Amino acid sequence: MMRILVCDHHVVFAESLAHLLATRGADVVAVTNDLDETLTLLARETVDICLLDVVFGAQTVVDRLGDLRVAAPSTKVVLVCGHIDQALVNAAWAAGVSGIADKRQPVAEIIEILARVHAGRLAIPARPPAAVSIPRARPKPANDAQRLATFLTPREREVLSALVSGVNTSKLARNLGIATATARCHIQSVLTKMGAHSRLEVATTAVRSGMVSPHTGEWLIHTD
Repeated sequence: MMRILVCDHHVVFAESLAHLLATRGADVVAVTNDLDETLTLLARETVDICLLDVVFGAQTVVDRLGDLRVAAPSTKVVLVCGHIDQALVNAAWAAGVSGIADKRQPVAEIIEILARVHAGRLAIPARPPAAVSIPRARPKPANDAQRLATFLTPREREVLSALVSGVNTSKLARNLGIATATARCHIQSVLTKMGAHSRLEVATTAVRSGMVSPHTGEWLIHTD
């Protein structure tokens, strides 16, 4: 069984991802949003993988990777962030990081990266993906829900718009030209990333937070 410690600056994202990992059979040792607490836990607990956010407000985890290796030399580290650039990739290789995941990836892909690392393989790009190699300025999210929405993929944004419009799973699958099982996976991924427990909750959050029009299903904020 994979023993995982999740440390992410965004508490809702961390707890939602930890819950999903637990449902997939992982043993989630702890969930935290504090780097110092993470170092303490790693020194005390047996952890196979530490899933670690890169940015903690004004602080970056890159400068603390050496401390982490000292605290838990046998623990594999997978960094998770909203933007992958060459500097991060270089730092990950230099620090012996085992993997890097983009928060905008579907949850299933993040889980696949963790499984690959647990099996002893690396999951670090040789160079940053072309789509994220050049930082692009974007408006600051107005609230926590909008910040979480920046981690949704374009397909997941389509799914969230459909949920606001009250579309059921079968119709959603037909509209998007995908299998019903795939539609369910996309819906679960949206719920996890948004920290919601039901379709109604995530749809209500999207409307109240000014993300999606309740009348047209149109996406109202810029997330790219």
